[in-house]
Amino acid sequence: MRSIPGIRKSAAFERTLATGLVVCALLATLAALLLPVRLFGESASTTTNTVAFDDDGGGTVATRYGPLTAMDRDFVRKVRLAGLWEMPAGRQAQERGRTPAVRTAGDHLVAGHTELDRRSVEAGRALGIPLPDRPTAEQQGWLGQLGAASDDAFGPLFAELLRRSHGKVFGLVALVRDQTRNSVVRALANRANTIVLDHMTVLEQTGLADHGTQQSG
Repeated sequence: MRSIPGIRKSAAFERTLATGLVVCALLATLAALLLPVRLFGESASTTTNTVAFDDDGGGTVATRYGPLTAMDRDFVRKVRLAGLWEMPAGRQAQERGRTPAVRTAGDHLVAGHTELDRRSVEAGRALGIPLPDRPTAEQQGWLGQLGAASDDAFGPLFAELLRRSHGKVFGLVALVRDQTRNSVVRALANRANTIVLDHMTVLEQTGLADHGTQQSG
C-alpha cells in the first residue's frame, strides 16, 4: 500500500514541531539558571569573593582542631582588635550617652566584646596565634575622636563609628563561618555572628547611624 503524501508531510511537520518545542524548553531552562548570575553583571566566581582578609603569609597549617588558614588567623586577630577599642567605646557610651538607646548600645558593646575577647584569647592560645594587646593606630584615633567630642556630638559620632565598624566585619564573619574547617575558629565565628548582629541592631535603634557608609573596620 502506498503512503498518502499529505499524511507523510503532516507527520514530518509534527516531529519537527515537537523537536523545536523541546529545544525551546531547554533554552528557557538554561536562561532561567543563568539569569540570577548575569542579572547584576557578575559571574558566579566574583559574587563569592568580595570580602578581603589580611594574609600573614603563613599558609595553612595542621592543628588538632582542623586546618588553620591565613583567613582563620586574621579573623581571630580581628575579633581581639575589635574588643580592644569597642569595649572602651562602649564604656564611654554607658557614661556619656544622652539617650537610653545610646546607653543601651554601650551596655551591649561592653557585654558582647567582653565575651568575644575572652573567646578570642582562648582561641589564640589553643591555636598558637599571636594576638595584639592594644588597638591599632586608626582605632586609637577613633577613641580619641569620641573622647574629644562634646556631649551633644558624642551620640551621633559613637553610633556612626561603631555601626560602620560592625557592618564591615560582619562580612568577614560570614565568610569564615562558610569556609573554615577549624572547629575552634568556627565556634568563635558562630558566636561572633550572633553578637555582631546584636550590636548592629542596637546601634541602628539609636536612630543616629547612617546605614549608607561602612568604611571603618
